Amino acid sequence: MCADQTKPSARSDVDPFVVMDVMREANLLEATGRSIMHLEVGQPGASTPEPVRAIANTTLTAGPLAYTDALGLPSLRARIAKYYDEHHSVEVDPERVVVTAGSSAAFILTFLSCFEAGDQVGVPEPGYPAYRNTLRALGCEPVAIPVGPETDWALTPHLIEKAEDQHGRLKGVLVASPSNPTGAMLSREQMSALVKHSEAGNRWFLSDEIYHRITYGKQDVSALEAGDDPIVINSFSKYYCMTGWRLGWAIVPERLVRPIERLAQNLFISPPTLSQIAAEQVFDETTCLDANVAVYAQNRQLLMEELPKAGITSFAPADGAFYLYADVAHLTKDSAAFCTAMLEEAGVAATPGADFDPAHGHQYVRFSFAGKTADMVEAMHRLKAWLGA
Repeated sequence: MCADQTKPSARSDVDPFVVMDVMREANLLEATGRSIMHLEVGQPGASTPEPVRAIANTTLTAGPLAYTDALGLPSLRARIAKYYDEHHSVEVDPERVVVTAGSSAAFILTFLSCFEAGDQVGVPEPGYPAYRNTLRALGCEPVAIPVGPETDWALTPHLIEKAEDQHGRLKGVLVASPSNPTGAMLSREQMSALVKHSEAGNRWFLSDEIYHRITYGKQDVSALEAGDDPIVINSFSKYYCMTGWRLGWAIVPERLVRPIERLAQNLFISPPTLSQIAAEQVFDETTCLDANVAVYAQNRQLLMEELPKAGITSFAPADGAFYLYADVAHLTKDSAAFCTAMLEEAGVAATPGADFDPAHGHQYVRFSFAGKTADMVEAMHRLKAWLGA
């Protein structure tokens, strides 16, 4: 057989998710006995609430776990719909709820159901790297829409129009509020303007809301508050502290439900059954989950006070999520090399900004403050010593 008949596909040639590479290197150093402060991964330091774990334990001992419907357990779909009434005063038909194997599966299913190969999709940069990498792997063309301090790191209709002037018509636009890596949030007016702008332009509008309920003085706003047509994606990973349970969901327009169901049947069969059964309980555990957010707020304040003492003084707003996106241009022209040195020499793991913004991220570093406060204190102590502050 000719060798070049078995080479990897062109669609598999996507950029790595650099934060996972950083985590791997940090774990390797830790395995040698090094003490590493993990500020690289967006993973809550708190455990899944105990009642959720208890339900999982009971379920495991009760017997075999069968497949569920491809769209998820009807009871969980109904509970997710109820959440939108409770938290956003929006009525959602449970039939429009799609339970998925993490938000990652929700992105794959919605991208496949909305876009043809070759379609252009607008994504803000800096932004979550899996947006552009997943779109590319599916044969779509992500169009970077730069956002920065001039718009408080938020997407605007004007920026979308500017992107279309340069690249041609966009088939869809994806936003995240709170954003990863900046923590920037959209107000109700800003979200409504973006939704209406996409409707007028006959574009799909996708809203990544996986950091909802992790906010600091601002109210999270769902795109569903502006109408029924936006596609909303959320996850149990962040606020609900269920990263390894691999469970998420999407709210989709009625016309997408059956296409997504067919795709889900073939690609995933069903979301994880044990995770679904346990996840229903987590919506009632907001007391302990809000206590976690209070820890993130404390960690956020700590980093905002201590990083300037190390000479890092400029950040994106961090109004939500658990990241500080910091400008280090005065310290390095290569944030990847900076992060490698910081890990190896100071034992502090953080993520270079190029993961989130290939064009301008070389001058930024993302620090995650989702871990324990004691680890944040130690990380800042090491960083100040490393930078000679």
